[in-house]
Amino acid sequence: MKDKRNLLETFINSFPDRNYLITHQADEFTSVCPKTGQPDFGKITISYIASKKCIELKSLKLYLQSFRNDGIFYENVINGILDDLVSVLKPKWMEVKGIFTVRGGIYSTVISVHGKKPE
Repeated sequence: MKDKRNLLETFINSFPDRNYLITHQADEFTSVCPKTGQPDFGKITISYIASKKCIELKSLKLYLQSFRNDGIFYENVINGILDDLVSVLKPKWMEVKGIFTVRGGIYSTVISVHGKKPE
């Protein structure tokens, strides 16, 4: 997977000492199946507890759209997104969840987590 982190922009978290949950949901995620070349569709949910930085939403949208023509497995998508966001944000905790539409009668959900969620 090519490095897409340069698409991600951040801003300073005004409340770094407070553990509050931020959740972003992209209902129209698309990529391509690397085996068949057919389009894959899914919903990506990113939840995190910020440390010093938060993600800027327009850059997140463009980042997620950059997968549109990539031949990539679901597991690589979700773990790659998590790795990129953790690298840029350095959150206290983060979860990336992908719910992908039915293909061949199989419904797939992939969840990847960074860190331990604070109480």
